[in-house]
Amino acid sequence: SQAAKMKLKHDINPVLLQFINFIVLLYSLVTYIPWYILSGSKQAIAKAKQVKARPVNNKPGGAYRSVNSLHCLASVLYPGCDTLDKVFKYAKTKYKDKKLLGTREILKEEDEIQPSGKVFKKVILGKYTWLSYEDVYIKAVNFGNGLAVLGQQPKTNIAIFCETRAEWMIAAQACFMCNYQLVTLYATLGGPAIVHGLNETEVTTIITSKELMQTKLKEIVSQVPLLRHIITVDGKPTTWSEFPKGVIVHTMASVQAMGAKADTGNKQPSRPVPSDIAVIMYTSGSTGIPKGVMISHCNIIAGITGMAERIPNLGEKDIYIGYLPLAHVLELSAELVCLSHGCRIGYSSPQTLADQSSKIKKGSKGDVTTLKPTLMAAVPEIMDRIYKNVMNKVNEMTSFQRNLFILAYNYKMEQISKGYTTPLCDSLIFRKVRMLLGGKIRILLCGGAPLSAATQRFMNICFCCPVGQGYGLTESAGAGTITEVWDYTTGRVGAPLVCCEIKLMNWEEGGYYNTDKPYPRGEILIGGQNVTVGYYKNEARTRKDFTVDENGQRWLHTGDIGEFHHDGCLKIIDRKKDLVKLQAGEYVSLGKVEAALKNLPLVDNICAYASSFHSYVIGFVVPNQKELAELARKKGFKGTWEEICNSPEMEKEVLKVLAEAAMAANLEKFEIPVKIRLSPDPWTPETGLVTDAFKLKRKELTAFYQTDIDRMYGKNVK
Repeated sequence: SQAAKMKLKHDINPVLLQFINFIVLLYSLVTYIPWYILSGSKQAIAKAKQVKARPVNNKPGGAYRSVNSLHCLASVLYPGCDTLDKVFKYAKTKYKDKKLLGTREILKEEDEIQPSGKVFKKVILGKYTWLSYEDVYIKAVNFGNGLAVLGQQPKTNIAIFCETRAEWMIAAQACFMCNYQLVTLYATLGGPAIVHGLNETEVTTIITSKELMQTKLKEIVSQVPLLRHIITVDGKPTTWSEFPKGVIVHTMASVQAMGAKADTGNKQPSRPVPSDIAVIMYTSGSTGIPKGVMISHCNIIAGITGMAERIPNLGEKDIYIGYLPLAHVLELSAELVCLSHGCRIGYSSPQTLADQSSKIKKGSKGDVTTLKPTLMAAVPEIMDRIYKNVMNKVNEMTSFQRNLFILAYNYKMEQISKGYTTPLCDSLIFRKVRMLLGGKIRILLCGGAPLSAATQRFMNICFCCPVGQGYGLTESAGAGTITEVWDYTTGRVGAPLVCCEIKLMNWEEGGYYNTDKPYPRGEILIGGQNVTVGYYKNEARTRKDFTVDENGQRWLHTGDIGEFHHDGCLKIIDRKKDLVKLQAGEYVSLGKVEAALKNLPLVDNICAYASSFHSYVIGFVVPNQKELAELARKKGFKGTWEEICNSPEMEKEVLKVLAEAAMAANLEKFEIPVKIRLSPDPWTPETGLVTDAFKLKRKELTAFYQTDIDRMYGKNVK
């Protein structure tokens, strides 16, 4: 079974193991009946087995809908709240003095010199200070009015290029109220991509931070001729003399002060209607230059309505930690779900998230320890990193501690796969691991890229909570599917949300048909109110990716390949762009090869590559420094990190490990990489080789490693 494959290996004496198994069996028998009666798990097990979505008709390729919205798709969160400004006003009235947005105060900043001579900035942070719903509302109203004083007109574009923080959300709410179209750009986008987004949308005003203004914006501002106003959210920068004539720099506080003084009594504010554009979101796209996705008010509201339905008991007791880029649809949607349900949002960053994070001074507390969130969203890259770090710590334990952890882990894995809980293991063994994320997480939401079964199961076991795996695109306002909390199966993304329906379209070239047995397969099409308006100033691409059927339903062609299981849950099995036909005619799914090898302790990241002019697969690997250095030591290879990575001898050793793992994962012989290049440098969004959600940018990686590709394909493989 899949659970057996994911179990950890121990080295316990067989006789002792028999005795331990007997004790465990005894414990299970004694505790089973009281647990079954008291925990309410009877209902959870029953729910897990229920059918979650059904096709609306019996025709092949018929759309699947959630059983909770078979006859009518949901599109509105609260009656009459059909635009985002109304949703916030409703929440403000209902939760008036409740805390909404929290930020940690910086007590001290200092430079720490590393042994290598590099200087790292470290911070000591204090408590979270909070703004209530009322506070945020007033700040947003004033900021919106202040922007009007600066000449911002309804239905015109305004850009935000800023890190995830409370001011980002305040600025966004101001734009939603005044019907300004918010153009969002990732803070890690490269110069040419930022210039493209700002010029294509013809913005005259950009909202940013001091740091981004003095690093990224300073270099490109002369290439954005229409720019007139720069608003910094965190006070006045020290220097701004370098900016071209005609560009004025304001602080957010000064714009809010203008808005508070402005006489808006006679002027009727221009409120949005549901079909108005709320956000033009530039995707960091894994291919080519970023595209601006036009998302209307009703698109976002439908999307967050669907998402909220999958989170049970969402409300005022919940605390969400916001640290992913707000320019990403996953984070923006998650925060809007929280804001509309009375939850608190505490802000963080990947550099200050945990006690061990890079910017946190040793001995002081990271954000999760201080905030103790109950809800958290993460991209698989972050979960994979946590998984590897914990497993490395387990390997460093004494033999007794390690075997105890492994026994508890394997026992809990078995119990989870049956739908049972393990309160004793949770409090005795996994409490310490759980504290890494603050100790109170009740649901982990995962999206942005596929999550491996091993990592998902690890998070279930060690963090003692369900992992809600979701599937959605910027083009579907982030909504598509999310697994239900009592569904503990792995590798699937759940049933369609109540706001949308999903159908599978035949893809002949890849050999996927919606008549396939046992599961219908094909390209995933998403339909519903959450499907966006299209791409900004790109009619041709909009026509290619979006269609409207005879009933007026709008459909998004995702380019992803899925299969529907008998209970109505979707599994992503391939991607059109990832399929390459080898010289001999076999099809290789690059994503499948990467998924099989990505979780090896030796691999931090991997990109498989294949060419139709050749008969074998090659790969680029970012090795784990600790693991590769240990392998080099065992093989007697001495040298610097670069020398180890550039060594043909070490490439061969790593290839052996990859080949073993590939065979264990049942990859075909032609799918196993035959040659690899070890990369001494990690791939981060800053390098431009991965997106902000850490998805591989294949085009950029191919260009970056072109010489290596030529080398690996230039010689005959022995």
